[in-house]
Amino acid sequence: MATSSETSNSVASHSLRFLVHGMHCASCVGRVERALGSIDGVSRVAVNLATHEVETRYDGQRLPLADAESRFQSAISGLGYQYEPLASQRVSQPPAANWRDFAIILPFAVLVFVISMAHVHFVGRDWLLLALTSPVVLWGGRGFFAAAWQATRHRTADMNTLVAIGVGTAYVVSVLGTVLPAAWWGGTPPIHYEPAAMITTFVLLGRVLEERARRKTASAIDKLLELQPLTACLLRPKAPPMLFALDIVDRNPGISNIATTDEFNPADYEEQSVGLDDLQIGDLIRVRPGERVPVDGIVIEGQSEIDEATMTGESVPVSKQVGDRVIGATTNQTGSFVFRAEHVGDATLLHQIVDLVREAQTSKAPIAQLADTVSAYFVPVMLVIAAMTFGAWLVAASWREALLAAVDVLVIACPCALGLATPTAIMVAVGRGAESGILFRSGEALETLARVSTIVLDKTGTITIGRPAVSSVVCYGEITEREVLRLTASVEQYAEHPIARSICQHSEQLGITTFPARDFSIQPGSGASAVIEGSLVKVGTASFVGGEASVPVDASGHTLVFVSRSVADAPSGQAVDKVVGCILLADQSRPSSADAVRELKALGLRVVMLTGDRQDVANVVAHEVGIDTVYAEVLPHQKAAIVADLKKGSQKVAMVGDGVNDAPSLAAADVGIAIGSGTDIAIEAASVTLVRNDLRTLVAAIRMSRATLRTIRQNLFFALVYNSVGIPLAAGVFYPWLKVMMPPMFAAAAMAASSVSVVMNSLRLRRLTIEPVNAVR
Repeated sequence: MATSSETSNSVASHSLRFLVHGMHCASCVGRVERALGSIDGVSRVAVNLATHEVETRYDGQRLPLADAESRFQSAISGLGYQYEPLASQRVSQPPAANWRDFAIILPFAVLVFVISMAHVHFVGRDWLLLALTSPVVLWGGRGFFAAAWQATRHRTADMNTLVAIGVGTAYVVSVLGTVLPAAWWGGTPPIHYEPAAMITTFVLLGRVLEERARRKTASAIDKLLELQPLTACLLRPKAPPMLFALDIVDRNPGISNIATTDEFNPADYEEQSVGLDDLQIGDLIRVRPGERVPVDGIVIEGQSEIDEATMTGESVPVSKQVGDRVIGATTNQTGSFVFRAEHVGDATLLHQIVDLVREAQTSKAPIAQLADTVSAYFVPVMLVIAAMTFGAWLVAASWREALLAAVDVLVIACPCALGLATPTAIMVAVGRGAESGILFRSGEALETLARVSTIVLDKTGTITIGRPAVSSVVCYGEITEREVLRLTASVEQYAEHPIARSICQHSEQLGITTFPARDFSIQPGSGASAVIEGSLVKVGTASFVGGEASVPVDASGHTLVFVSRSVADAPSGQAVDKVVGCILLADQSRPSSADAVRELKALGLRVVMLTGDRQDVANVVAHEVGIDTVYAEVLPHQKAAIVADLKKGSQKVAMVGDGVNDAPSLAAADVGIAIGSGTDIAIEAASVTLVRNDLRTLVAAIRMSRATLRTIRQNLFFALVYNSVGIPLAAGVFYPWLKVMMPPMFAAAAMAASSVSVVMNSLRLRRLTIEPVNAVR
């Protein structure tokens, strides 16, 4: 059993997941949903026929947590199904009973078929067929009869009812034809063991194949969980632990095994192999080459390259050094490093992905409403059609033909294909997406994304990297670019502003060393200053640094940082500020953004940029990536209004963002999409999350959603056409032209094939190529 809870508007909302065994068709799903939904306090019920998993949401005040499980179990048992707690995160594999039963009855069924087809009559033939058919029907078909009886007790009907009536009728009539003398029948006794045996065998074979295909559709979660190692190399202090990093300890009571980067000394620790359940926030963990990272954290010692393809879809190993974050379940390749655990247990990215995948696979897409509507009336209508078929053939021919035609109708009718059409496609798509770093929160999000016509992109952190980078240096007077950078970095090394960090990082990459500085001072919003080699150096806005400087002609779309140094004025001998240089910084576009925008346009989508940045900056970025429509200098609440305006005229709009200020617009869009570097607020407001900071995964998500919707339509079309053609054919509507009746075993084979074909069609999504053809690697 898996439970979770959340509190919203003072109402406690709880979630409970469990398994329900015995469901075989869309009618079963509808019965379970109606029964659970009628319980007071239940707000949502989602049943996944492919995995037999049920997710419920309920009000914890109206339905106490202690009573919820017993109420749900009672409702499921009352329907004749079996309730099973979901004990682990792994997908429950279907039992092997159907395969075992099929293996047992197959030899008997083959003998029945051979003897019946041989048309060789000998003494005791009918009794031999009775002996061979009885194990097939009574053992192999016991599940059909038991389920049909339970449904009848509760005044309902499902697929098992149809099969049980069809098989039971053929078997009982044949037994009577064998036991009673021929004179009682007024002619040749009705012997139809072959239909009874072959229908049972084909239906059971269909369920065996269906279960195997279902296991493949549900394998995504197991594959994800298998990425996590079983143990971790924990570093424990040799001496009694000191209370390092007191601020962290205060926030995490009980944590004592914390060291800062400067304080960490490997000699002070000893290694111990522990299970992942024993890890806590703040633990120090060593990872060697070839090992998987056990949990999420921050590197405090060493460096390496890590293969993050399994979690983010990034094909190129990512370099990691001190201060960088590492993700659990990724693979360390080259070096050895130590990291501090930040997220353990269910809080890791891996488990969050698993929860999202499980929730999405259980959810329903709006297109599934068609199957729900049809399945609600399917079985009762089929019983009526079978009775009408029997009556019509009884009048037009004989009761033998009437019996076989009615059995054909009951057996060929298949609500299973309808019930599996949507959930199997969604399960495969959600799992395939998770493997590529695309997380769909629900089936509705998957379907809606396929219908969007406009993509709205936030600029900072979505199209661009999200941090300023030095693009050029302008020098005034006899000074070099390196000298300008050295002066600037010597002051900025004491500042914490993102621009200051970018300049210092750029200088370090060029191998520029800084001067010693004193009397550092900062003026928020203007700049900073310090005394370097006896001269006052100012870094900041033009008005702050003083002196005279012309703005570079190519400064459009850039942030300007001027640098001045005090020099002695010749006439007066007093120190004056002289501007010596200007550093131009810009938030650079991600290398893949232009390709992604081009691919989005190729898919027929309108691409819009929405940003709170200056108009000139936004125009530069838009020109770089090929976006024509730009909304700039927009406040967060105005972003939501613009998104709402774009939705007018039945347009479907998707919004992609990463920041807190994007949350209102993400919620306002038909589909909110949070990109990997996004804040928790943005991700919570989004219905799709792109784990990787790459807009090409957005293109892949749209390709996947469109392919999924296309597959669902194919499945529904096939299921509806199959029943629309198969049922009249079985009823003998085309007999005047075809002059032939459908043998019942063919009807059973067709029914089994319809379910398997729908699942196999959905499985094609696993092989779908969703990456853009011209993607940059």
